[in-house]
Amino acid sequence: MSAATRPTKPTKPVKPAKPALPVRADAALEPVRDRLLRDARAEAEALLAAADADAAAALRDAEVRAAKILAEARRQGAADAENVSAAARVRARRTARARELAARRECWEELGRQVVQGVEELRGTDAYPRLRERLTAYVRQALGPDAVVTEAPGGGVTGEAPGRRIDCSLAALARRALERTGVEAERLWTP
Repeated sequence: MSAATRPTKPTKPVKPAKPALPVRADAALEPVRDRLLRDARAEAEALLAAADADAAAALRDAEVRAAKILAEARRQGAADAENVSAAARVRARRTARARELAARRECWEELGRQVVQGVEELRGTDAYPRLRERLTAYVRQALGPDAVVTEAPGGGVTGEAPGRRIDCSLAALARRALERTGVEAERLWTP
């Protein structure tokens, strides 16, 4: 392309120059400019003072709210801690009570075992044949003369009649006697 055919760049319109103010006008406007500057500064200072006051008020409000939130959190934390502590105390009491009851049950079972063992040792004594006769007579009296009376494995007797059964084994007699002592027997292991 030749220079003649090359497109030319559009030119920007030239702004006409502002007419200069006469020197006297500049001096005449000086008090107006000063007044506008003073008013603008005063307004800016008032706006800054108001913004500072708003910021201080917002900060005070935030501090009051934060103090209330903190106080409520502390109160709630103390209440939660008390609830957790109370629940732990309840669990500890339940655990202690369960252990105490388990220990009492073990004592009761051991006492029962020892009582049964002691009563069953009667079989080896000279008094046992007479005891067996008395138990047999008792069973026949309770069930009738046709009752079937048999020797119990640990000593004593059992009896059966149609629709009825009676256990006079030494173990059953010992357990019944122990159960009748009930609360009195618990005194053996109660502090």
